[in-house]
Amino acid sequence: MALSIRRLALPVVAALAVGVVATPAAGQDKPAAAAPAAAEGKAIDLVLCLDVSGSMNGLIDSAKLRLWDIVNELARLKPTPNLRVALYSYGAGGYPADKGYVRKEIDLTEDLDDVYKALNALRIGGGTELVARVTKTSLDEQKWSTDKDAMRLIFVAGNEPADQDKQVSLDDVAANAKKLGVIVNTIYCGAAGNPEANGWAKFAATAGGKYMNIDMNRAAARPVVKTEFDEKIVKLGEELNKTYVAYGKEGAEKAANQLAQDRNAASAAPPGAGGFGGAAVERSVTKAGALYRNSTWDLVDRMKDKDFDLKKIPEAELCDDLKKLKPEERLEFLKKKADERAAIQKQINELSAKRQKKIDEELAKQPKTDADKALDEAVKGLIREQAKSKGFEVGEKK
Repeated sequence: MALSIRRLALPVVAALAVGVVATPAAGQDKPAAAAPAAAEGKAIDLVLCLDVSGSMNGLIDSAKLRLWDIVNELARLKPTPNLRVALYSYGAGGYPADKGYVRKEIDLTEDLDDVYKALNALRIGGGTELVARVTKTSLDEQKWSTDKDAMRLIFVAGNEPADQDKQVSLDDVAANAKKLGVIVNTIYCGAAGNPEANGWAKFAATAGGKYMNIDMNRAAARPVVKTEFDEKIVKLGEELNKTYVAYGKEGAEKAANQLAQDRNAASAAPPGAGGFGGAAVERSVTKAGALYRNSTWDLVDRMKDKDFDLKKIPEAELCDDLKKLKPEERLEFLKKKADERAAIQKQINELSAKRQKKIDEELAKQPKTDADKALDEAVKGLIREQAKSKGFEVGEKK
């Protein structure tokens, strides 16, 4: 598996970089969280699977750059969805053979910082890549949304033959996916003319999904557009952190993780970006959007819940900023933080719109082949197409 990339232009491919860690990922042995009841928006459950065998460092690097792209694309959907993401890796030689060389990295969760934490813990190692097994495992293990209007998606990426599993049939897995209402999309990370690609395409078609082929070398050459808005957006994203009011037993830990993932996004910036390109900017845009939700540890987000009652939260679980206030002053403190956050988010979204306009103008000047154009828009187009089939509308870019 000699193919490698530094940067893919496909956001979902990036998110697919689930990866391998030296020790079991946090929460790996915990049971999958129960599917939430239908909330205000429609549910989107997205399970991402990546072949981590061989020389896939480039794909992992791309993932660190592009995870936030897919979130921002999904944030354009109307009504705003309730997004949960799960991560799987497969094909590492150190994984148990009796489990098909498959490992769950994280169950379906709305905590995008935890997803990115797992992504940045990735390691690779040669092994056996069983596409059918990782798909079957994710279908069987996850607590998929029971909302009749939910969009349930699996993306599987790799670059070895899809039919290597001698115990689990691709056709059987595809039939089960259809029964569960889960769409399986496949991404073959190799040359389009490779005969192996046919198996990936057939599996996607049988499972009711779509097939995509990625030429990693061409993707790596995609130009990076820097704008005068990048640094300001990242700085505002950092200012957003000051509006979070941690609570609960894990509040301080989650707040620290938020900062850690800001650093990870900055370190994923492409060469020459000075820490302000790619992932760092897109993450800040995500943090200004409706899909970045942290009500399990942040009181400003928790305050949006219909059943919110600050008085019911134990004093011991409040942060120091709230403890030093009188009880009657605490709610006003949260409202002030909410107003501050809304103002910063508004600035980020306005700058993001200007940035995107500049990027579109610059990319339009670049000569492109038909394959390059497909590379830019294949995955986002697929998301839009499948979302529309579930009744979503696609809003304008911010």
